[in-house]
Amino acid sequence: MKDWDFSPPPRSELGDHSVRPQGRHLEGKRVALMICGGIAAIKAPFIARALRKQGATVVAYSSKEGLRYTTEDAMEWSTTNPVVTRLSASAEHLNDAERFDGFLIAPATYNTINKVALGIADGVLTATLAAALGRVVRGDAKVLFAPTMHGDMHTPILTESLEKLRAMGARIIPPREDYGKHNIPDTDTLVAEVCAEMSTSPLQGRRILVTGGPTPVPIDNVRRITNRFTGQLGTAIADELTLRGAKVQFVLGETGLTPPAYIECTRARNFDEYRDAVLAALGADDYAAGLFSAAVADYKPREVAAGKIPSGGALQSLELVPTEKVIDLVRERFPDVPMVSFKYQENLAHEELMQIAQSRVDQGHLAVVANRGEEIGPDGEQIAHIVTADAEPVKLMGKPEIACGIADFLEKNLNSG
Repeated sequence: MKDWDFSPPPRSELGDHSVRPQGRHLEGKRVALMICGGIAAIKAPFIARALRKQGATVVAYSSKEGLRYTTEDAMEWSTTNPVVTRLSASAEHLNDAERFDGFLIAPATYNTINKVALGIADGVLTATLAAALGRVVRGDAKVLFAPTMHGDMHTPILTESLEKLRAMGARIIPPREDYGKHNIPDTDTLVAEVCAEMSTSPLQGRRILVTGGPTPVPIDNVRRITNRFTGQLGTAIADELTLRGAKVQFVLGETGLTPPAYIECTRARNFDEYRDAVLAALGADDYAAGLFSAAVADYKPREVAAGKIPSGGALQSLELVPTEKVIDLVRERFPDVPMVSFKYQENLAHEELMQIAQSRVDQGHLAVVANRGEEIGPDGEQIAHIVTADAEPVKLMGKPEIACGIADFLEKNLNSG
């Protein structure tokens, strides 16, 4: 452990109430954070600030019971707006002056869920949600419930209420199950749910396959051949598409990276598992596109030794044979799935890389994301180029920008439906 030298913190351009932006998925949106009387309400200030990091304007509504677990000052500080704790002549439940685009009930207690489902509007939260559901029915707003309660309270009454609310158009966020309870999901998951539900992207609801990470091949039961890639770009792409509302299936190779909990992820420990997972996913559902950023092994040992090869020279010679080209298998078996593939090269000129990428496009790939090891940004950022059939290559720098660029491209170029 380190000792502190009692020096002051570095200066920051952020004000005391400001947040550092992490995205623009809620930019220009107004979100009402509804706080019920459960212990999970202690997380409400963090949820509010996380929503703001995506660009949302947040106003907290809280019941009297909710303020037993957080405070009015904490919520006003974290939202920078007054907290609504009662209804007045301003008709806060109708919010006609500045309407909300979304309502997040987190935590959503047994009491509030059942009251709202039965049409009871006897308090600041239930009256506001009665009006909000009216707007949901008309397609003018989104309502998301995060059920949070002890497992003993999961009764047929609760199930009926949740089914009724979902039938009306509300989104029921799956709880984090632990210790016999429906726990509130982590803050990132709640924000991702809001972003996806409120997205107006053409990708919303479209199923997209994304792959990433290395796909090792075994030498024996202990050793394997792999590469240095981590799957960070694939994860960034899967995350960006998920926040835009796409239904992403992420196939991630063997890496120490852990994707966000809200991304539907299949782990592939080796090349064979990767190939099988990709083909199984595409065979099980209709996909609007497949994005293949995984660093797939090009070669494998002709024979895999049983057990562990003894040390001391037995591995000086290793016969390798080519692996199957998974993208070729995909093209052969699923020719109607638009494909975005990735090409990494070293020790060649930019023009040569563009020619290689263009040759793939000519073979029928929707786009190729190409990059060279020699081309990096001023701070070591990855630089990539999106190469397509009928436009000049688009240069992007840094994994977040690359992910956004790919998502923007898909929004403009995927067929609707």
